[in-house]
Amino acid sequence: MKRSRAHITRGSGNVFLDLGFPPHEAAVLLLRCEIAEALRKWIEREGLTQTQAAKRLNVVQPRISEIVCNKVDKLSLDYLVGLCAKAGVSITVKLAA
Repeated sequence: MKRSRAHITRGSGNVFLDLGFPPHEAAVLLLRCEIAEALRKWIEREGLTQTQAAKRLNVVQPRISEIVCNKVDKLSLDYLVGLCAKAGVSITVKLAA
């Protein structure tokens, strides 16, 4: 039996870029995912259900479901940042030129 060798390619650090998205779109998608992850951690840390989180953030529960299920393509950066502000989750943006 002949064994095939696995080919491993080192990632760029942005899965969306690795999947072939244009750089500007990949950057936004990654940032949305990172912010959604921070909100998921906040929900978990606070011990909230999706309904409770929605009430605390003054949004409808399906929006929280989109965050929990990482459907970030449906949510703008502005919207996610606003939710973080309501939740008291601080966001730091590091720019490099």
